[in-house]
Amino acid sequence: MNAATPLAPELQRYADLDQRLLGAVKGIRILPTVAWPATVENRMIEAFGKGQYSLPEVSYQRPDLSEARAELAAIEREAGHDDPMGEYLCRTAESWRIAAEMLEAVGTAEVTAPSIVLYGRPGDPIPGSDRSNLDAARYFVELSDELGADLLADDVSTNLPADVLRADLAKTLDDFFGAGTISVEVDDELTAKAAAGATRIRLRGGTSFSEYDRHQLLAHEAFVHSLTALNGRAQPVLASLARTSPRVTATQEGLAVFAELMSGAIDIARLKRISLRILAIDMALSGADFVEVYKYFSNCGQSPGDSFHSAQRVFRGVPLTGGAAFAKDNVYLSGLLTVHTFFRWALKQRRMDMLRHLFAGKLSLHDVISLEPHFESGAIAPPRWLPPWMQHVHGLAGKLAFSLFVNRIHMGRVQADALSLSL
Repeated sequence: MNAATPLAPELQRYADLDQRLLGAVKGIRILPTVAWPATVENRMIEAFGKGQYSLPEVSYQRPDLSEARAELAAIEREAGHDDPMGEYLCRTAESWRIAAEMLEAVGTAEVTAPSIVLYGRPGDPIPGSDRSNLDAARYFVELSDELGADLLADDVSTNLPADVLRADLAKTLDDFFGAGTISVEVDDELTAKAAAGATRIRLRGGTSFSEYDRHQLLAHEAFVHSLTALNGRAQPVLASLARTSPRVTATQEGLAVFAELMSGAIDIARLKRISLRILAIDMALSGADFVEVYKYFSNCGQSPGDSFHSAQRVFRGVPLTGGAAFAKDNVYLSGLLTVHTFFRWALKQRRMDMLRHLFAGKLSLHDVISLEPHFESGAIAPPRWLPPWMQHVHGLAGKLAFSLFVNRIHMGRVQADALSLSL
């Protein structure tokens, strides 16, 4: 569909609702609202590193989002469920409205319930399995610990300063997307190690990075988060596909971690870090306070700075005394497992087109399936950019086909003697 072509009346109605949605959510800034000041972090990390433990004192600015909530509720009613595009708008508006309610409770335990609605709970079941996200987290932590001694020699040195990595990433992204499409900046106030938008990637200042970090940032931040945002900006009807709504967070983060897996940019230590955060959320929900969660990360081998940042992620926007948590980090592992299953399902159904559609914007797995008629009509444009590993479909299909078959082998029935006799 050409951008200059007038939209059909029904599509124009959805485009208008979509613009209203974008206007309504402008003031809803989830992570900035629950973020901690860098000054608090630096002082507390130094104290915790010396064994001087006390609960940090953090205050938040509680926003008034009542007008946004009212407008989002109106969009939900007007969008309806008669068409997949209307359903998309309705679901998206609802998730932003829940996020607004969550942020209006920032600093209280009332943040917990809506964050679980948006991001899930550690005990939630994994689709197609009788195991939970918590079971998966325990598995990866135990596996990493069992392999730990053998992995020491494979440890990667952390010797890339943020400024050096910034220059390297900028050149790589200019070559892929075109000069100046995405800028790379160093941000001393950033809590996470890195963050990505459509046209900007930020690196935490004062931090050194490894080659693994470099590969992971390209695969995760640039070639998923930035790439899907850029593709979303080119959409002729649903401009909101350029912005990550709360309801698509699990798919987007799962897809980004899956991209690390497919491009060889993930290691068992990364899976352990992701899994530890899920176990920590479960601890906090069960009553552990900030210091107890910090000590848990520390006892698992993280440095004082990393332990503090990991505990901080669990307690963003909530009281630090236990019984409450910010559940966003639950989505990384559950999203990875669900996206991996979706890729295998699509291959089994011979639907590689659905996998490409997943990169057309900030979509959930549900959206890719339900919006199929609009992909076929051109109302939703195909992605301009695909990650490097998605451009080699035969290689991707080979990996997925292999995993489909080997998953039929039950490891509980495998005996070492039988293996040695078979070769």
